[in-house]
Amino acid sequence: MKFTIDKHEKYVIIQPHVEVLDGDSAPKIKAEFLLRNSGGQRNIVLDLSYVKEADSSGLRTGLLAHRLCKAAGGVFILACANQQIKNLISVCKLNDVLTVAPNTAEAEDLIFSKELEKDLRGAVEEG
Repeated sequence: MKFTIDKHEKYVIIQPHVEVLDGDSAPKIKAEFLLRNSGGQRNIVLDLSYVKEADSSGLRTGLLAHRLCKAAGGVFILACANQQIKNLISVCKLNDVLTVAPNTAEAEDLIFSKELEKDLRGAVEEG
């Protein structure tokens, strides 16, 4: 399975080049999440531009990434999810768990605002 990795200073964007995020493709993406997270990357964006549909395996992969990022003090964001994927998130009642951004630029804004919030909180606690 092919995917694009776009590394930035504060986050990484992973873009799978598959139409279906399911039991076949999810383990490969999961391995990439684990690799990036154990390598110190706490903010991950999953760009779903190529993904047309997902099943419960794909959704579980997103939940794993959410837990990994949260445990590291970061955020996991799904970007460019189509209506079918948004409906799956809603049906599974994960709207309050998974963060969904309409595009990668908005995901980047969310990450920077969280990082800024963290920096400000740290400055207040030190002062």
